[in-house]
Amino acid sequence: MKRPANKKTVFPAHSSSTFPYQQRLFNSLGLNTLTQLPPSPPSVLRARAAVLRLQQKLFPRRQQHRKDATNLPRHPNRQMPGVLSTNQYDDRPRCPCCMALINILPNNVSNRCPNCCFVQLDVNAHGEEEVNELVKEVEQDEADGGMPGETFTDYRPSKLSIGPPHPDPIVETSSLSAVQPPEPTYVPKIKDELEYFKTLSCLQIETVVYASQRHLQHIPNGTRAGFFIGDGAGVGKGRTVAGLIWENWNNGRKKALWISIGSDLKFDARRDLDDMGASCIDVHALNKLPYTKLDSETVGVRDGVIFSTYSSLIASSSKGRSRMQQLVQWCGPGFDGLIIFDECHKAKNLVPEKNMKPTKTGKAVLDIQDQLPEARVIYCSATGASEPRNMAYMVRLGLWGDGTDFRDFNDFLGALDKGGVGALELVAMDMKARGMYLCRTLSYKGAEFEIIEATLDDKMTDVYKKATEVWVDLRKKLKSAIDLLPEKPNTRVLWRLYWATHQRFFRHLCMSAKVPAVVRLVKQAVMEDKCVVIGLQCTGEARTEDAVSKYGSELDDFICGPRELMLKFVEDYFPDDYSFPKKPEVLQVDNGVKRPRRKRHLAGPDVSAKSRVRKVAKLEPPSDAESDEAYEIARDSDYGPEGDESAADSDYEAFQKCEICSTQEEKENLLQCSFCGKYAHQTCVVPPIRDFILEEWACNLCKDKTVNYPPPGTNKIKLPKSYDTAIESKKQILETIRALDLPNNPLDDIIDQLGGHDIVAEITGRKGMLVRDPSGMGVVYQTRNTKDVTAEMVNMHEKMLFMEGKKLVAIISEAGSAGVSLQADKRVRNQKRRVHITLELPWSADRAIQQFGRTHRSNQISAPEYRLLFSNLGGERRFASSVAKRLESLGALTQGDRRAGPSLSAYNYENDYGKRALENLYKGIMEQDPDFSKQATSALDSVGISMDANHGDDEDSGWYASSKKKKANNDVRRFLNRILGIVPEIQNRLFELFVNNLDLLVQKARIEGSLDRGIVHLKANVIELQGTPKTVYVDQMCGASTVLFTFIFDRGVSWELANTMLKEKQKAEFGSSGDGFYKSNSEFMGKRHVILAFESSASAMYKIVRPTTGESPRDMHLAELTKKYSKVSSLEAAQISWEHEYEVSSKQNGKSCSVGSRLQEVNVLGGVILPLWGKIQTVLSKQVRLIHRRLRIVCVETTSDNRRIVGLLVPNAAVTAVLEGLSTPSVGLTQVIELDD
Repeated sequence: MKRPANKKTVFPAHSSSTFPYQQRLFNSLGLNTLTQLPPSPPSVLRARAAVLRLQQKLFPRRQQHRKDATNLPRHPNRQMPGVLSTNQYDDRPRCPCCMALINILPNNVSNRCPNCCFVQLDVNAHGEEEVNELVKEVEQDEADGGMPGETFTDYRPSKLSIGPPHPDPIVETSSLSAVQPPEPTYVPKIKDELEYFKTLSCLQIETVVYASQRHLQHIPNGTRAGFFIGDGAGVGKGRTVAGLIWENWNNGRKKALWISIGSDLKFDARRDLDDMGASCIDVHALNKLPYTKLDSETVGVRDGVIFSTYSSLIASSSKGRSRMQQLVQWCGPGFDGLIIFDECHKAKNLVPEKNMKPTKTGKAVLDIQDQLPEARVIYCSATGASEPRNMAYMVRLGLWGDGTDFRDFNDFLGALDKGGVGALELVAMDMKARGMYLCRTLSYKGAEFEIIEATLDDKMTDVYKKATEVWVDLRKKLKSAIDLLPEKPNTRVLWRLYWATHQRFFRHLCMSAKVPAVVRLVKQAVMEDKCVVIGLQCTGEARTEDAVSKYGSELDDFICGPRELMLKFVEDYFPDDYSFPKKPEVLQVDNGVKRPRRKRHLAGPDVSAKSRVRKVAKLEPPSDAESDEAYEIARDSDYGPEGDESAADSDYEAFQKCEICSTQEEKENLLQCSFCGKYAHQTCVVPPIRDFILEEWACNLCKDKTVNYPPPGTNKIKLPKSYDTAIESKKQILETIRALDLPNNPLDDIIDQLGGHDIVAEITGRKGMLVRDPSGMGVVYQTRNTKDVTAEMVNMHEKMLFMEGKKLVAIISEAGSAGVSLQADKRVRNQKRRVHITLELPWSADRAIQQFGRTHRSNQISAPEYRLLFSNLGGERRFASSVAKRLESLGALTQGDRRAGPSLSAYNYENDYGKRALENLYKGIMEQDPDFSKQATSALDSVGISMDANHGDDEDSGWYASSKKKKANNDVRRFLNRILGIVPEIQNRLFELFVNNLDLLVQKARIEGSLDRGIVHLKANVIELQGTPKTVYVDQMCGASTVLFTFIFDRGVSWELANTMLKEKQKAEFGSSGDGFYKSNSEFMGKRHVILAFESSASAMYKIVRPTTGESPRDMHLAELTKKYSKVSSLEAAQISWEHEYEVSSKQNGKSCSVGSRLQEVNVLGGVILPLWGKIQTVLSKQVRLIHRRLRIVCVETTSDNRRIVGLLVPNAAVTAVLEGLSTPSVGLTQVIELDD
């Protein structure tokens, strides 16, 4: 009952002799009246009030004496009466405002009223404060909010019954399965054909229906609505797309654009159309067509499917005509046919992170949608939105812009970032509810995931230690050489190159360390009558070609990638000749631009002419795939990617590499040196060049050699000494590097140890390879193609050999395996179970999922075994960290549940908790034992992480260093990158301290209820839907609605059930001596509460069951249990207390306060949420409790009819405010339903 705010109550005065606590209270405070006390924050008031309400619910008998005080007012101005008051039932003082008991201990310690906090109390600073353990534990449990539920459920279309079942088990995440799509109203023209020939399964037909239905609508900005097919790899998206093309063809729309990642996939498109019975539809490969008009008489493409790669989409001819213009002209004005963006994750970098530029692919995908507003757009990818910002090109979904709750994409992105993982999960469910999205995946039933730690052996550990010493020595010599320069240059670029090479070196070394484990696992799998697929990203082709160019094609052994990488850095960038720059010989070229003659690596006299290999791959322009890889690595590393694989399309002429940061970029966005022809970003040069265009520009090297050539006689005495010192340092370091006993290139080493290319199928993007000479003496470089197999078909040939069982081991890289199916297909000869080993994880989550999908696809006879390899080096977990973070985000966005992908959550360190853990690590290093503190400080300093706040990194100086220092202290990426260069013992110790800090922070957040856990499954013994759900909003475009559901939870556990649980535990012989009933050691309100505890699966951890709230979602450690509770020896005594609490709690409805209540009212807003996002967020942001301000997505399943609802949890205190907020019409809301009270 609410107390009247306008009615004041006068409290009677009492003498201090009657109430001894009062005089001590006022003397300690030094106050005459309580009006002098400072007011408390509202959040504190509400929290304390919740505690009092819990006391009232659990122990009502102790509250009878407060019956007369229930109507006492809370003064609106929070003014306090002059004195404390008590009543006849208790001589202890009470708060004069809310009548809560005040427990004042003998001495003086600051305290407040447990209910409203208006009274400042001073109690004993040295006395033991009484703690309400029940309240603390229950609030901790309820902050967790529930338990994780089942991730996947079997899938079958809920509202369509056309077509045969899918040939393989298909599942959907449990959260998405709780969301129903809109009613299907579209009838396909090819319905009869589909039912007769059964060319599509029921779920593929469902996609055709909903996509066609969505294409009949227009989003608020006037363009035609698009559809997103998010089915997992191997489900059959290609066949579904072919069905959509055939449906549109039969509706008179004879033109379609199919844009995918590789030209080889054109053959798959042709196959899928033939399987649909659409052989009459021609498929034209755009990269084989001239740049003239496609519908001209000479070309003759009147209709059909134009198949283009993303590289072709951004290509242009030497005359300036682009493929984009060609396609738009072919489609014509008013084009309303299909545009299929297959593997649309290629366009993901349209809105890049800070300091990055959008890729040309992303801009082209957006541009063609803008130029063809009536086109029927299909976004098709299992990983189309690995992060929220990667959805920027999906403008046809209508999630932002005119008529929505978000002004633009940045507004949409900001809302998702604030909402956390729960908001991402909400987006996927909302899209399905509005009929724009479907996402199913092959069941992983039968598939096995295992993370294997490949421990470094003694030899490899010794090699690693020596390598770290060489890098430390190189860093010292580099600093000394820079100090000897007569003019101090800006060294930031040099140090960026240094740390980039440092990171690559140790990443290659980590890969090499895992080669013995890979070979062992492969041989074991083959002995078990299985076949193996090994996945990696870097083939080492660039280092191989550099070495072959220098030494010839006949070598003593395979190339060592890390050694060649380090040698190249020292040879190219060690400053030995800055003091004596040599003027390059200038050549006249055809276009009139003067360029210096480039230094050529000439083979020695003992090398034959045929051994002189031209570096073909380096002269070819990189593909857009490399550009995306460059983006991923550049944002995750100190520097940029190596980019050593090329998968160029024949149309590609657009990308070049920045010589400073090595990232790929469109030529139009780069500066080109007028002398050497090299490219660089305007922002990479020093000083940066912004907002103007240079007709001529010279890079720093050419500028030093031409413009700044020192006149004769300059520094004649000092320069020779500096030059000799630098030359000697360079010579020494090169000799040291060559003396290192480093492992060979992992790809070549694995193939060689497994028996050579006759045994292993290589499906990669490299052009050539080193093979063991038949004589056994040395290796020879040769191209991968042969007389019988062209370079374009070499990967297809290798795949065929593997699928036919002629080769039982295949090594794949992304450049060579895009779209390749390597599963145990029922239609091929090699039906052995696949063992998929990931030697090297990709940099991005979507690429990891794509690689996993090569061996797990439809029509397979067995599911694969996945083996994810990591070394025992703490620093290597950095590479898993990047992927783990995006895998969670990917699962949340594309499948509505971040637990939907392979679990790498233990390796996700790149979050706010990781940053705080790193700061704690730096502060806590000095608290370790002195020997380790000294070693750790020295080790971190050797990799450029200074513990001295006055020092920056090597590449930083002056104000720049100080401005970056704070950011560097919590830069997890930099920390994990750099510690790779520390000896393994100290590296692992540092990493262990970091992870321990992180675990403690996460556990603390979980206890406080601030941990973002995504979708939470609320559990109770009885869950019933109360009343009729209220519809609060209807979307007129698709008919989807937003509904408020109210549930009543009965979480209590009866004595009979609790006793049965204990007996079954003991009967199963899994019990321990600690199992049983316990009573709290501290008395609360005259009672000691009882719990049931039994040992869980984790050592020394106990499950806790309470009579009022049931099983706790968190386990309690044995030490905590024995500290707070004592075991009950008498079952009769435990039964009396248990039944009392159980019965008393049943009389409370849990509406006003749910903490600790057996009966709990839960309100969930289900259905579409995005159109109401702004209003809901505004209301929740005003809530008092922090946990109520967050968007919390919950799943509730009723116990009577198993009805599952997934939606937004609305705190009971906010229900009225939310409904009032939704009833206020605004721009962006299609139709809001007025609700009655």
